Amino acid sequence: MPPAPETNEASPVVNAPAGSVRGVREGDANVFRAIPYALPPTGERRWRPPAPMPRWNEVRTVQQAGAACVQPAMAPGPYNRGPKVLMNEDCLTLDVTAPVDARNAPVMVWIHGGTLIWGSAQSKMYSGREFAQRGVVLVSINYRLGVLGYLAHPELSKESADDVSGNYGLLDQIAALRWVRENIASFGGDAGNVTIFGESAGALSVEYLLASPAAHGLFERAIVQSGYLFTMPELRQARYEEQSAESIGAALATKLGASSIAKMRAMGARELVDATAVAGYAPYGTIDGKILPRQLVDTFDRGEQAPVPLIAGFTSGEIRGLRFLLPPAPASASVYANDVRARYGDLADEYLRLYPPRDLDKTQLAATRDVVFGWASERLVRKQAALGQRSFLYYFDHDYPNAAAMDLTAFHASEVPFVFGTFDATPAGWPAIPNTTGERQLAGAILDYWTSFARDGQPSATNGPSWAPFAPRSSYMTFGDAPQLSSQFMPGMFELHEQIMCRRRAGGTQSWNWRSGSIAPVIAGPVAHCATE
Repeated sequence: MPPAPETNEASPVVNAPAGSVRGVREGDANVFRAIPYALPPTGERRWRPPAPMPRWNEVRTVQQAGAACVQPAMAPGPYNRGPKVLMNEDCLTLDVTAPVDARNAPVMVWIHGGTLIWGSAQSKMYSGREFAQRGVVLVSINYRLGVLGYLAHPELSKESADDVSGNYGLLDQIAALRWVRENIASFGGDAGNVTIFGESAGALSVEYLLASPAAHGLFERAIVQSGYLFTMPELRQARYEEQSAESIGAALATKLGASSIAKMRAMGARELVDATAVAGYAPYGTIDGKILPRQLVDTFDRGEQAPVPLIAGFTSGEIRGLRFLLPPAPASASVYANDVRARYGDLADEYLRLYPPRDLDKTQLAATRDVVFGWASERLVRKQAALGQRSFLYYFDHDYPNAAAMDLTAFHASEVPFVFGTFDATPAGWPAIPNTTGERQLAGAILDYWTSFARDGQPSATNGPSWAPFAPRSSYMTFGDAPQLSSQFMPGMFELHEQIMCRRRAGGTQSWNWRSGSIAPVIAGPVAHCATE
């Protein structure tokens, strides 16, 4: 038996099945950064499922932030990370933050957002220090992004034993969860008590994991922050206004002047990612019949998703930072109302009741928010409740002066620094959060709810009311100046959009996505099976 590695309080060493790692002590937590959970997805491993990392024999020092997966530059705005970050195609790593002397602690696995194009586990906003103080082990993962993570192509499918391609970033996430199952006990975590959570594209990833048979059994609970349920391309069939994923990949290769996958593998990662951004490629999960068997809405309708407790919710100002999703401003209230009637038919009266032609900017912000995030959040908690699982709905409606001054009240992702308690680590364009008692108390309550849910499935907080599940009274928690429990969430909102989306799906020729108002397609008349619950 080899001698135990030397360690001291400042540089803790963990001997895990993957290999020994030397981290760093930060306050009351042991932190281990950029631990590889799979072999580098480079060269011939580009666009292949993640390969297991052989056990290393020496003690690996994991004290420095790792590289982000290769991604294009971000436009100016609240999400811009500011100074350039280190990027590399060799990026399949994860960070672990554990309480000192943790034993069988709940584990939370964070999946970052960024449209499946941007983002990194190494963001300081995702620090696990507050989780460690609450006795929780936090794992934050990198996964392949953009064209490197989600490209489907006929040649790639032929290479696969399952005759499928795409979903490489999702397979990375599944590999990371398997790594957690096999290794986290060595860091003091309970491998049988894992909660996955993410925001935006990270929330979409959580939905993918809920839907993927390959991920079932790897987690016990899930939190979806601003998730969405858009149409996804199917591997070989063009449906719902979407081209097949393989044809999208083949068209991209043509745009890039690459006659084969071998030539695309020969391209530098930076060159490939930048050229792909110019070509307008948008990554999504692929319905391949294996990793993602069917459209998410169909999976949840059939009750085939993972039967686990769930928290889901969204922010009141989601679209204030995403105004590119809005339809053009109507010329007048009457133009708006007439257009709604032309597009929504027998549902127009209800649409105008919920989104009246008064303050048209406010109306369009609300309508697009609900089409994208509101409908999806309520649908998810309803479907989990239908499986007999406790599910909880939230609505983040918190305002503070700097956000209000930028017209970014409760904007998309604005709850994230409250979830992590990291007011001092927001991106460069983020409206600064005042470090006041009230702000800290709200963040403390949200952290309590999230970590207690991870502990035993019942969210509770020292500084907030008991959180009742959504069913049977449509209960929900509003995070405004302080947490407040209410019931009967947005009456009529879900029912309207469920009808709209169901009718879009029924004909097989319309996509269900972010289009609202004057950019929404004309919907069909009543469809018998589209009656809501």
